[in-house]
Amino acid sequence: MTLELRHLRYLAAVAEHGNFTRAANDLHISQPTLSQQIRQLERTLGVQLLDRTRRTVRLTDAGEAFQHYAQQALRSLTTAQRAVHDVQDLSRGHLRLAMTPTFIGYFLAPLTAEFHSLYPGITLSIEEAAQDRIESALLADDLDIGIAFGTPRQNGLTATAVFAETLSLVVGAACPQASQPLPLQELATRQLALLSTDFATRSHIDAHFRRHHVSPRIAIEANSVQALIEIVQRTTLATVLPDAIADDHPNLAAVPLIPPLPQRTASLLRREGGYQNAAARAFARLTHHLVDTRGYGPPPDSA
Repeated sequence: MTLELRHLRYLAAVAEHGNFTRAANDLHISQPTLSQQIRQLERTLGVQLLDRTRRTVRLTDAGEAFQHYAQQALRSLTTAQRAVHDVQDLSRGHLRLAMTPTFIGYFLAPLTAEFHSLYPGITLSIEEAAQDRIESALLADDLDIGIAFGTPRQNGLTATAVFAETLSLVVGAACPQASQPLPLQELATRQLALLSTDFATRSHIDAHFRRHHVSPRIAIEANSVQALIEIVQRTTLATVLPDAIADDHPNLAAVPLIPPLPQRTASLLRREGGYQNAAARAFARLTHHLVDTRGYGPPPDSA
């Protein structure tokens, strides 16, 4: 019997669910049919791929080895299918995008609005995620582009520097100090609302405070940039966020801190050697154009 593509998909489903019944339901075939197809695959290869002696079906050592390359083949096939259906005139298509949370507060809306205006036939899937999650999804070919900071932490990815992000004290526009630079030491007497400690941005902020021996009074911690924006607009609390956020909110103002927080380089992340469809290439070009028109600072290596 010849090994066929469906066998790879069937084995992957059983390995994922650890159960023939659940895998069959996911594949929309009967459980006996699935069992028969896996038996056929094992006879074709001449090895046992699954250990069926336990409550949860598991791959054998041979199954693990085969599954590793089968998954690579399935990913390559998916990429090939996208390439075949890639429409170069961008009249239709699909782009999978993810970015780290602070970009949601100021970069996502103008970028996607402009992209949708230019290419209304392209469907965008957008995810907010931590950088480690973005990098893993890119390597698994579950994303086309990621927007994060600096260079990738995992091998197999490339980064294109786009702009330098500056963090400032963000306050309500009615604050009397809204236009004057503020010495960092004065934050010791000001109540702040900050991102929670599971954010990389919060770690960046805390490290700067420690470096300069400042212990601010943290009144609120939130796991949402949008929540902080709403809080600062409606209270006397201040926060520390990218100063570009204040540009899009007339009720907010960015106050430079002295000394300033170190800048961070925003980068486009992609899988090294991965196929980039027309929508991904257009999105990358638009990102650079938007950075220029909005006056964001250039990356440190191009300043």
